[in-house]
Amino acid sequence: MLLVDSHCHLDSLDFATLHHSVDDALAKAKAQDVGFVLAVATTLPGYQAMTQLIGQRDDVAFSCGVHPLNLEGGYDYAELRSLAAAEQVVAMGETGLDYFYQQDNIPLQQESFRQHIRIGRDLNKPVIVHTRDAREDTLAILREENAQDCGGVLHCFTEDLPTAKALLDLGFYISFSGIVTFRNAEPLREVARYVPLDRMLVETDSPYLAPVPHRGKENQPAYVRDVAEYLAVLKGISLEALAQATTANFSRLFHIKL
Repeated sequence: MLLVDSHCHLDSLDFATLHHSVDDALAKAKAQDVGFVLAVATTLPGYQAMTQLIGQRDDVAFSCGVHPLNLEGGYDYAELRSLAAAEQVVAMGETGLDYFYQQDNIPLQQESFRQHIRIGRDLNKPVIVHTRDAREDTLAILREENAQDCGGVLHCFTEDLPTAKALLDLGFYISFSGIVTFRNAEPLREVARYVPLDRMLVETDSPYLAPVPHRGKENQPAYVRDVAEYLAVLKGISLEALAQATTANFSRLFHIKL
């Protein structure tokens, strides 16, 4: 059985006290059948530092992008394109819109999001989308920029069922994190029951949002198994069947042979 953590910030784990090294964190993941990780960038300097820390590995791939909450002062879109063109980069992002925390730079957020999609289409690399309190604009930009041409995923999904349906109509994948295990997340569980198995991904978003029974602790890639076990029960299938489907989905979306 092979599980994939389709979205984690591997470089942000606590290597001072919880993990001896990147190798240690990945070994803990493998012990839980989590054999591949997508390490996600949130700034361009962060992408460069992350790839330097982690190095080239058979069990880690990288995204390259700038999170909507990290746009102060802007950045060079040409540099984004240049870095994202590297073979080790399998996705653009994370990108998207966040009107919950920031509303003073909405035009910049939207332009950055559009640039990620355009580069993704040019490079044939899917986009990893973050959205919060920006559902309508997120969907509008995905449609206007023909994001279906490069494909993508709405990561750490917390939106409603109509949003899920709109994303599925665009050919997008929907990724569930530990939030689906939270006590007050019944509307999200309804979405998880609805999303077809062939369009579902699992993630940790480490080091954030540790699933039950690890709430309050730092999240880590190993815990994607807890998310997968919970989703398997919701879908009424075995953990092995869910792992097989979500790993195949990951391979298909990110053009990675696993």
